[in-house]
Amino acid sequence: MSAPEIEKPQYKYIGSDRKRVEDPRLLVGRGGYIADLKVPGLLHAAILRSPVPHATIRSIDATEALKLPGVVAVVTGEDCKAHMNPCMNFGPSSILQFPLAVDKVRYVGEAVAAVIAESRYIAEDAVELLDVEFEDLPAVTNPVAAMKPGAALLHEGHGSNIGYERTFEFGDVAEAFSGADLVVEDTLHWGRSAGMPMETSGAVARPGLNGVLEIFCNSLNFSYFSFLIAGALKLPSNRLTMNPVPAGGSFGSKFTAHKVPTLAGFLALRTGRPVSYVEDRLDHLMNSDHHASDRYYDAKMGFTSEGIITGLDVDVVDDYGAYMQFGVGTHGNAFSQIVGPYGFRNVKYHLRAVLTNKCQQGAYRGFGSEVHNWVLERLIDKAAAELGLKPEEIRRRNFIGNDQFPYKIPGGNVYDSGNYPAVLDKALGMIDLEHWRSEQKRLREEEGRYIGIGLATTQERSVFSATEFWALNDNPDFPLTSSPESATVTIDPAGQFQLLLHCQSMWGNSPETVGTTVLAEEFGIEPESVNVRYADTARALPGTGPGGSRYTVMLAGAVRGASRKLQRKLIDIAAHSLEVAPEDLELVDARVQVKGAPEKSLSLPELASTAYFFALNLPPGMQSGLEESYTYDHPYTTLPSADRSDLGVFYPIMGHACHIVVMEVDPDTGQTKFLDYVAVHDAGTMVNPKSLGGHVTGGAAQGLGSTLYEELAYDDEGQFKSSTFMDYLVPTANEVPPFRLGHVETPSPFTEYGIKGGGEGGRMVTPSVVSAAIDDALREYGMRVRELPVKPSTIVETVHAAMAESSK
Repeated sequence: MSAPEIEKPQYKYIGSDRKRVEDPRLLVGRGGYIADLKVPGLLHAAILRSPVPHATIRSIDATEALKLPGVVAVVTGEDCKAHMNPCMNFGPSSILQFPLAVDKVRYVGEAVAAVIAESRYIAEDAVELLDVEFEDLPAVTNPVAAMKPGAALLHEGHGSNIGYERTFEFGDVAEAFSGADLVVEDTLHWGRSAGMPMETSGAVARPGLNGVLEIFCNSLNFSYFSFLIAGALKLPSNRLTMNPVPAGGSFGSKFTAHKVPTLAGFLALRTGRPVSYVEDRLDHLMNSDHHASDRYYDAKMGFTSEGIITGLDVDVVDDYGAYMQFGVGTHGNAFSQIVGPYGFRNVKYHLRAVLTNKCQQGAYRGFGSEVHNWVLERLIDKAAAELGLKPEEIRRRNFIGNDQFPYKIPGGNVYDSGNYPAVLDKALGMIDLEHWRSEQKRLREEEGRYIGIGLATTQERSVFSATEFWALNDNPDFPLTSSPESATVTIDPAGQFQLLLHCQSMWGNSPETVGTTVLAEEFGIEPESVNVRYADTARALPGTGPGGSRYTVMLAGAVRGASRKLQRKLIDIAAHSLEVAPEDLELVDARVQVKGAPEKSLSLPELASTAYFFALNLPPGMQSGLEESYTYDHPYTTLPSADRSDLGVFYPIMGHACHIVVMEVDPDTGQTKFLDYVAVHDAGTMVNPKSLGGHVTGGAAQGLGSTLYEELAYDDEGQFKSSTFMDYLVPTANEVPPFRLGHVETPSPFTEYGIKGGGEGGRMVTPSVVSAAIDDALREYGMRVRELPVKPSTIVETVHAAMAESSK
């Protein structure tokens, strides 16, 4: 039986379906993107990308390029080495990166030189005139081969191609497997893909007055990380101002996308003039530092004869590419939900992060947790088949109970709340599985068609703590513990609201809709009446920005905190004016009124007028004006233990989802067709169901891309094979099915309003459920999805091999 859903408070604005307040200006072409920015005297930069995967740079001859009219300068890695520090880095300190390659190149597409000219056209032409002499070095593209003795080293100063190796064990794994009735094992490969926003990363840097460098940029986390960019540019932190610019999508690709603004800033400092550098699509595909996980797993899971999980043993080799800017943070994401929604207690996790001659990993929706979800669900599906259990039944038997929350998982993280049976039941109630199972049999027997049914239940961690950045390392260089968000709320003399946000967050996560909704809930005003602005780093309070499905939770906390401070001031002013006790007043529908006597009240404009213009009417000692700021720190986090037997609480706001899919697979062509798709998510209290539905839908579409279409491929020699959208196949509206969405709301006990994050949406589940459906459709041929993306050729080869075997 499913547990009853937790009753939640009733809100006027929170939880109602509303159009995003960001949309009107975007729909009429007034977004103001980075390429729209016009600055007097602006120069433009273009990049020479390495044509080889691994080579020493012997010389760069810019003579002919500098002769081209309109060319102002050519900048190389030698200039970087002489005049700046390495880029910000959260990985090993022995693995350094500059925005232009220094001494040697380490992957095809790495930036070798920048040409700065009066126009982008001239700069691109001049790039063709650069003459670079490379001395080839052996390319290392296979991560297993890269670990072998004698393999060519990417970073001689590091001394190895293994950037990180460690085994974590929680519980008694040996006992878990020795006592298991069934052990399922598999070898799995999650292939490399990436977020592909319509707009690439870009920056405009302008030397300003008093030695201040201004950088306008569409990437993230400025108020949190701008001092690191200043350090790379050898500037005092107060001599750099980062200005946020709207971003045409991110999906992780702009998460701390530091290299682009660092390069633009460096070029501006070298030329003394404003410089624009905006990635073209080739740059974004080949040199963006945001390729996603590329992991090879040997994994096994133990079960009792009743299907209860006893333990998990994972050995993973992760192909990080040429650098490690975020360390092994993507595996911290895996540890945050290492057991999924299931109650087993024994886990072993052996990780090797390997350097190869490829573009480095960055962030993509899920940041590694979606990969671990897929591994868990692959093993559970295999066990269900061997035990003769339905997919929904084996999961239900293993769910963490509703009475066990908050629940501490192996490794130390805590799940705040959950009602996993309710989510499963909601999904099952939206689709008639018995009908589809009988239809599956009928279509196979009568029409020779193959349909499969997939079901997956996974976690969606949200709201990271800063400890996640370093918890897997014994001796971190900078063990920070703060990951706050800030907001400033101003009521002007006429009683109108201004909301100031303190980080770059202008893209699809709807920060303005969230902020105005919270203000509307707190003050009883219309959300559309609020004006939203963004602070530059010279004025910003601490802000971490979006990422890890954190921003709705954190922004709501910051805005509510500032609102409560303002409410107290408004009530004190009203109490003084009405000559009543503050505790006898309440704020309702933009008025402060006496409880039980609403006719005795003052409106917000009346109170604002008093606050700004009539200081002698204010309570003694009160300052004039109505503006309050609030910095909201992480609601619940703890430090890891010294020996890392406990990684601490670092991602406790835990969402959950169940997807069920019905799809047809053509065994002759390997083509797939969706017949039905149900997705149910629990993201705690919903702020705006319309926005959350967009996250689920967009994430599921990107999950389909990673599962069926998208691959950032390199050949054995290290040449990049996915340099256009004819090679890198992003799913279109023709491939993405309509999703039927459902929601369950299990409020978090740790956050304001009980909100949980939902930004990564369907991508956390889609690879698992589609893999299961493909297996189910072609079960008689022994189909087993072990590698993503699932290529039509793989499906056809599996079918042909099975047919050949059966004909013997």
